[in-house]
Amino acid sequence: MAVDQRTLDEAAMWAVRTSEPDFADWPAFTDWLEASPAHAEAYDRAMIAAEDGARALGSIPANDPEWSEEEEESSPRRWLAPALAACLAILAALWLWPAGDAGMTYSTAPGEMREIALEDGSTVLLAGDTEIVIDGNRQARLNSGRALFEIRHDEGEPFRLAVGDAQLVDAGTVFEVAIRDAAVAVGVAEGAVIYNPGGPAARIDPGEVLHFDRGAGGYRIETVPLEQVGEWREGRLTFRDAPLAEVASDLSRVTGIAYRTADRGRDRSISGSVAIDPLRRDPAALGPLLGIEVRQDGDVWVLDGS
Repeated sequence: MAVDQRTLDEAAMWAVRTSEPDFADWPAFTDWLEASPAHAEAYDRAMIAAEDGARALGSIPANDPEWSEEEEESSPRRWLAPALAACLAILAALWLWPAGDAGMTYSTAPGEMREIALEDGSTVLLAGDTEIVIDGNRQARLNSGRALFEIRHDEGEPFRLAVGDAQLVDAGTVFEVAIRDAAVAVGVAEGAVIYNPGGPAARIDPGEVLHFDRGAGGYRIETVPLEQVGEWREGRLTFRDAPLAEVASDLSRVTGIAYRTADRGRDRSISGSVAIDPLRRDPAALGPLLGIEVRQDGDVWVLDGS
């Protein structure tokens, strides 16, 4: 299972805290551990690494239930008990403050939003269900989901974003990229983005969205209102003749609510603007807004456009 940098950071801190003799916040730790299978894996990695180091010194964890007070008084190993804490502290430092941002993977859960601040003053805002790899300050790869980039322009070292086989290069830019399966959309709010400067190149200016398929040639450009570029940051999504299946996917990502389409009407074209927060309170409120039927099926909300 892939474990991202944020989870490793959190696991290192929990490993340090739970190994302290006076640690008492077990309910919070349990909640964190059960929130995702990746949390348990990351925590196990942290503890195994630290225990291996401590074992070399003949130490054991401070919270080991099999370590009795009688043994502690009689065994010389008690003098080495701080070894585990020291190993964990070093481990946390290595994970929490790596040398630069090279190769760091960031991801979000559906409905989550996360901002990444780069050292050069640029920022990357991730929508829900998104994964990106940051390689230093001026290079990144968006693997899935949706992200908004506010890039400090540097003509000598422009920011480069890889999406599939395509390269996007900034020219003093605020832009967003959305990936839906193989389809990619790049919208620009400020400055410009150069698509595939090595050819076939295209310039995307403010108020334009370039569409292309990952791994395939060709693209098309359309115009959109500037305020719709990255509007999900402000809690809104606008659809223009979008297939209902695309609407369900986008709304699931930004709200954290599981929407899917019925077998009929998946390709029905939908237009409309939707506020995100009201849907979190009432997922069925989407129906009157878009003129479709919305029904609940367990934990899933089914959109029927037939």
